[in-house]
Amino acid sequence: MSEPLTFFEQVNRNFDKAAAFTSHPPGILEQIKQINSVIHFVFPIKRDDGSVAVMHGWRAEHSHHKLPTKGGIRYAMTVNEDEVMALAALMTYKCAIVNVPFGGATGGVRIAAHEYSESELERITRRFTFELFTKNFIGPGLDVPAPDFGTGQREMAWIADTYATLAPHDINAAGCVTAKPVSEGGIEGRAEATGRGVFYALREVCSIAEDMRAIGLTAGLEGKRVVVQGLGNVGYHTAKFLQEDGGALIVGAAEHEGAIAKRGGIDVEALMAHRLATGSILGFEGATDLASRDLGLEVDCDILIPAALENAITMDNAPRIKAKIIAEAANGPVSSTASEAFFERGVLVLPDTYVNAGGVTVSYFEWLKNLEHVQFGRLEKRFDEQSARRLLTAIEHATGRGFSDQEISSIARGAEEIDLVNSGLEETMIEAYHTVREIFKRGGGAYDLRAASMIGAIDKVALAYKDRGIFP
Repeated sequence: MSEPLTFFEQVNRNFDKAAAFTSHPPGILEQIKQINSVIHFVFPIKRDDGSVAVMHGWRAEHSHHKLPTKGGIRYAMTVNEDEVMALAALMTYKCAIVNVPFGGATGGVRIAAHEYSESELERITRRFTFELFTKNFIGPGLDVPAPDFGTGQREMAWIADTYATLAPHDINAAGCVTAKPVSEGGIEGRAEATGRGVFYALREVCSIAEDMRAIGLTAGLEGKRVVVQGLGNVGYHTAKFLQEDGGALIVGAAEHEGAIAKRGGIDVEALMAHRLATGSILGFEGATDLASRDLGLEVDCDILIPAALENAITMDNAPRIKAKIIAEAANGPVSSTASEAFFERGVLVLPDTYVNAGGVTVSYFEWLKNLEHVQFGRLEKRFDEQSARRLLTAIEHATGRGFSDQEISSIARGAEEIDLVNSGLEETMIEAYHTVREIFKRGGGAYDLRAASMIGAIDKVALAYKDRGIFP
């Protein structure tokens, strides 16, 4: 059974389901749902062999209820207008759920990045940035891109450099893009932020014994069997944190070259080393190679983490999924109809609009750092250390209990940037989940967590419009 709806139509279907449980007027709901702006442009680039290739690029800005808009840039052959509109809409709802003051946006170029050299990718990226700039689709107060599938820190550095050249008098130019290298104005912890956010989300979800009993699981991550589809930046870091910090057992992994399973657990770092050496996850020692990569999704497990692209799970394969929790680390990996089927089966689907919001949360921190022109922790680190040392000295004098140099160093250590970033991300993911869970509980079984998260997002966006006097 194939999915009849496009990606953007599926996002809007989920929106309409949630909107039915709100009391907002139809006009404001229609405004929230619609794409504010979308642009498609075509530009040529010269390839290394002297030939000319014609590039197709898009950028969609879904909502201007908050500015700037924010969202990724992906390089993939799937990029088209429908996809960037869908991803931009998801970004609006995602930012609202985690209380990040951005509207949603997304863009991309339709290319297979691996078919282009580094110098060609640089020319594509710089020209794409020029097109965005001349059409007012980039700027620290307008629209702030970030990486997505096929892009990373390198491309973000090229974007930042190009923008700074085009806008030499903008003192906040570094804030035109996030997930830059730290040396170029980036922030510690951004590279692993999405995966760490997925970990924090799952840790919090699994800590609630009542909810775990409802789906036949015990509380906590320890010993939970996990399958990860997609071992890119997000999937790798999610698996790493779940294994190292959560005590979970990675029993399956899938990538474009195939899928493997190992009942006793896969060492994530060893698997990545194997893939680096051989070019494939197949043939990993002690693991079973599955007949196809799609079978990786069907491995018996407690938690399934689709961390690749959209529509990985549809009604075609949903009946064969055995997981009791599905955490959408990718954007739109579970189709709207499959999500409904899982809800009926009692499978807990943690929606992308919440679960993978770690990236945009830490991007927000980076944006603030760029606007404030100061590194997090720089002003207070030494003061906090000295205050803690004075407190320890007072305790020693009052109690006669001495502290070793190691204890003093550990207790009195001031927060580094990475400490503050991870603390802020952890707080964001925990607070957001309990807000969504409260809305879910309020529904009394009438809707799932996806609808609950969307209801919360709609309420926040509607409030922003009302507070600006746009709607009564």
